[in-house]
Amino acid sequence: MRIARKEETIKKGSREMLRPLLLCAISLLVFSCNTATVKSDFKTTENGAWPKDSIVQFTFSELDTTLRYNIFINVRNDRSFRYNNLFLIAELNFPSGETMRDTLEYEMAMPDGTWLGKGHGSIKENKLWYKENIVFPTSGVYTLQLSHAMRKNGAVDGVVNLEGITDVGFEIEKSIAN
Repeated sequence: MRIARKEETIKKGSREMLRPLLLCAISLLVFSCNTATVKSDFKTTENGAWPKDSIVQFTFSELDTTLRYNIFINVRNDRSFRYNNLFLIAELNFPSGETMRDTLEYEMAMPDGTWLGKGHGSIKENKLWYKENIVFPTSGVYTLQLSHAMRKNGAVDGVVNLEGITDVGFEIEKSIAN
C-alpha cells in the first residue's frame, strides 16, 4: 500500500510541475504570433546610408477591401545616425491611379540624445505611424514609396547620404476598428 501511494504522489507531483510549463508554452505560441500583421517587409540601405535620390519601394496586394488597416513605416538606425528627427516623403499609389503623398517628421531621439525605438546594442528599430484606419477600396497592386527629406539646419540642399539608417520597411496591420 505504501509503495502505491508513493508512486501516486510522484505522478501527481509530475503533473503539477508540467502544468506551468504547458501554460508557458501555450502563452508563447499565442502571444508570439501577431495575427494583426498582414504585410511586412524591409529593405537594407547601401552600406548603412540612405542616398538622397534612393527611393525605397514596396508593392503589396491581396488586401480585404472591406477592412480597415493601419500602416507603419519601420526604420532601423545605428549610432552613426546624427539627428534627433527624421523627415520622410511617403507616397502611396493605388491601383486606380490615385496617389497620396505626405511629408512626415518622426522623433528618433529624446532631447538628451537617448535613442527611441526598440532593440539592444547599436541598432534601434522604430515603428512609426503612417496611416490609421485606412481602407484599400479596390483590389490590385498598391505601391508605397519612401524617401528621406533630411536637411542640415539652414541648408537648402538635402543630406546627400543619410548615414545611420540601416533598413527601411513597412508593416500593415488590421485595425482594431474592424
